[in-house]
Amino acid sequence: MSRLSILLTSTTLALTPLAAAANNVITDWDEKAVSIVQGNVPVPPPPFGASGAARVMAIVHIAMFEAVNAVDQHYQSYRRDTKPDPGCSQQAAAASAAATVLIKMQPDSAAKVKQALDVYLADITNGEPKDRGVKLGEATAIRVMELRAKDGFDTVNAYRPRTTPGVYVQTMPTVSWEFADMLPFVMTNPAQFLPPPPIALTSEQWAKDYNEIKDLGDKSSTTRTPRQTEDAQFWFSAGPTIYQPIPRQIVISKNMSVIDSAHFMAVVATAQTDAYIAVFNAKYRYEFWRPITAIRNGDIDDNPATERVAAWQPLGSTPTHPEYPCAHCIQSGSMAGAIAAMLGSEDIPEVTLTSPSAPGVTHKFTNLRAISDEASGARIYAGFHYRFSTVVGTDMGKKIGAYVAQNSMQPLKVAAQ
Repeated sequence: MSRLSILLTSTTLALTPLAAAANNVITDWDEKAVSIVQGNVPVPPPPFGASGAARVMAIVHIAMFEAVNAVDQHYQSYRRDTKPDPGCSQQAAAASAAATVLIKMQPDSAAKVKQALDVYLADITNGEPKDRGVKLGEATAIRVMELRAKDGFDTVNAYRPRTTPGVYVQTMPTVSWEFADMLPFVMTNPAQFLPPPPIALTSEQWAKDYNEIKDLGDKSSTTRTPRQTEDAQFWFSAGPTIYQPIPRQIVISKNMSVIDSAHFMAVVATAQTDAYIAVFNAKYRYEFWRPITAIRNGDIDDNPATERVAAWQPLGSTPTHPEYPCAHCIQSGSMAGAIAAMLGSEDIPEVTLTSPSAPGVTHKFTNLRAISDEASGARIYAGFHYRFSTVVGTDMGKKIGAYVAQNSMQPLKVAAQ
């Protein structure tokens, strides 16, 4: 176990009251934020998308972290410029910070957020600590949003389809193109973890992965098992609604204090958003074809071991961005990498997940690798990603998650060593 994970574990145990899980402002407002940002839909619609929802969640969690860390400093500030403000109510500060971000970034839900904030603050004892906490949260949220105001998210999508004069190409808009060059939260640049190009179409590996997804990912597959079909449908969902419950439940199970909860959730949220930036940088750089395109053109890849299937269809609707690497894989990998770096283990308290794309289905996990393995396999069964792409995406994600955990918002005792 690393020095960082040992200190995080001991700090959590030392600072956490046993009743923390019963009323944790960080997990409370994480859940509220997910319902505002994404609701209960499998994937937020364009142009916002799952990546845009993740960006909002990262800003929400950084704002909450900065606010409560100003009251009870145990970690470096995200930008190392937050001034201590002890004596404020952490609950008021965190709730106010989250609400301020949501009101500004989700204006259509402003009335709903204001009402939720009023109800939440009503349970906090009136007085100077509460009043100062509200002001601290508002000011912190504004400062964090200002940091991201010109990060490139609002760049107009100018993706240029590959074509030749006069030749029709599919006209459905691509998504998350603006993330390819967006300012990262922690990474040094969008291409910091750029993977090598996709494998050669003439290789044995290409033929193997092509034929695997041609069989397993086919809408009418007779080789895909019922459980594989369930997994594919379960992970059709993307974004905060499917991922945020994992760190949230870990925080609650471990009875983390407010400051440790804020730190834990902020690291995971920023890691996942940086992972989106990294994966879309690679996707739009390499522009590798999706299985539905490749399999319907299997006779032009110069590989005799790939057979064209003229009317092949995947199990689900293929996402509208390039294939390589797998985005779900980098998301599950970054979450796993960040959490494992902080806890010192891939084993976690049991988490229970549901999915709006698979009503009535519940999946339980006690290991981070099991989550990333299931999410990766699901993209093959769905007919969306080749196996080599899932391996590369997961590896990228784990590296990004560990990097963010080890290079941002560090415990003050570790930072001083």
